[in-house]
Amino acid sequence: MTFISTSRYARMVALAAVAAGALALSPARAENTLNIGVVNDFAGWNPYADSTSQMYNIWCETYGCLGTFDTVTGEYGGLLAESWETDKNDPRIWTFHLRKGLKRHKDGKELTADDVVHSLYRTKKDPRTAQTNNVRPIEKAEAVDKYTVRFTTKAPTAPLLAYLFDRLIITGKDLYEKHGQSAVDRKAPLGWGPYMVEDIEVGQRMVLRKNLNWPGIKAGNPDRIIIKRVKEAEARITGLLNGELQLAMAVPPHLVSRIEKTPGIKAVGVPPVEVMFLAMNPKFKPWDNKKLRQAVAYAIDREAIIKSIFQGRASVLHGPVGPGQYAYSPDVTPKYGYDPEKAKQLVKEAGYPNGVDVEFFTATSRYINDRQSSEAITAMLTKVGIRTRLHTPEYSTHWPKVRKGRVPFYYQGRGSVIDPSAAVHQYFQTGVTPRIGYSNPALDKILVAEEREFDPATRKKLLLQAFNMIQEDVPALFLWRIDQIYGISDKIAFQPRSDERVFGTDITFR
Repeated sequence: MTFISTSRYARMVALAAVAAGALALSPARAENTLNIGVVNDFAGWNPYADSTSQMYNIWCETYGCLGTFDTVTGEYGGLLAESWETDKNDPRIWTFHLRKGLKRHKDGKELTADDVVHSLYRTKKDPRTAQTNNVRPIEKAEAVDKYTVRFTTKAPTAPLLAYLFDRLIITGKDLYEKHGQSAVDRKAPLGWGPYMVEDIEVGQRMVLRKNLNWPGIKAGNPDRIIIKRVKEAEARITGLLNGELQLAMAVPPHLVSRIEKTPGIKAVGVPPVEVMFLAMNPKFKPWDNKKLRQAVAYAIDREAIIKSIFQGRASVLHGPVGPGQYAYSPDVTPKYGYDPEKAKQLVKEAGYPNGVDVEFFTATSRYINDRQSSEAITAMLTKVGIRTRLHTPEYSTHWPKVRKGRVPFYYQGRGSVIDPSAAVHQYFQTGVTPRIGYSNPALDKILVAEEREFDPATRKKLLLQAFNMIQEDVPALFLWRIDQIYGISDKIAFQPRSDERVFGTDITFR
């Protein structure tokens, strides 16, 4: 099985000389700066120390990653890699061929296979890494030659690209050896991507600068990108209206009309690949009780929340994926509809005739209308006898606890779910991560089988079996997918993507 990079990246290479010449010969012009308002914060300089869609996007654009998934074409495309294939005789062996001549920011060192092998090591072993799940399937990495890397997986892993692309961040082996683990990221944040790290204000913003040597870079692409954390939606929209921002992420539905009434800006919505769910960790009581978890599933009127709180700009999920995502099937079962009487009965059957008290956690201003939807969920659960107390911690303190399995019951999103395998393994396979703490040997067996299955039809059947098991046991109740709405200034040309990826190379100033 051979995979070749998409034509988009091939065209970028072909245009490299022309673009470089155009930049060199163009007359002096004022520097353009793109200001983006985002929700999530910036954890620090270490590119392996966080695991959010936003930071994968930024690190992939700066340090570089092997490739990305294009949600427009539905294909994987190379970034630092130009092609890849699996071995005909041993599907555990994947070979990646790097693009030649890619020069590192500032010092000009060429990308080599040793840098990729080193990056796999850091992803696994860095003291601050939060990304071990991305390379979990890989047993060994080796540099075949200067431009060729061979990964050997522990077992055949059909969805390996879903683990690596957009997620395996490539950093310099020589810089690590020169500066050491504790200092390299701050002293030498140099990579091979189309943009360079200029500055980071932890928790507040990142500043990127265009890499003029990147193949296919355009004069109209932003010279600088300032990505600001603007936690409150009202503030992001105000920044867009007054020209402080040219791009605002995560626009709530109730603010769309405000944008549409204002000349010079527009709201653009795209179908999402982020799934929202309620996690119920069985390692904590009362969530070790399956009937109580099922009661939660019947207690929540998702259609009403979507209609009122999301103003119809969301869709109900039955299982880990929806239409347009890999392995989606309308045949997933059971499907939980709103049935408060059944929920009340299940609470009693779970052993709580007088109801039960639970603590519920959601990090506010992290997801669209997260507090409002969580308040509605809290009220609905309380009505059926699951007396719920809502906590709204800061995301910066909440998220590390979730990753360590310390939060019993919480509202959460999982972004970039193109192929659901990595996400399902991450949350539901025994021992992969402690985020939900769920364990089911029968499910584990199916997940191992689907990961090793290269025939798409068979693999989709196995994933459907896994989805059905998760639906039946309900360690997590999948809720909805919320439309991704972007506020965009007319000063830039940009077509949003459903995976929230914003690359400077996809944006031009008019």
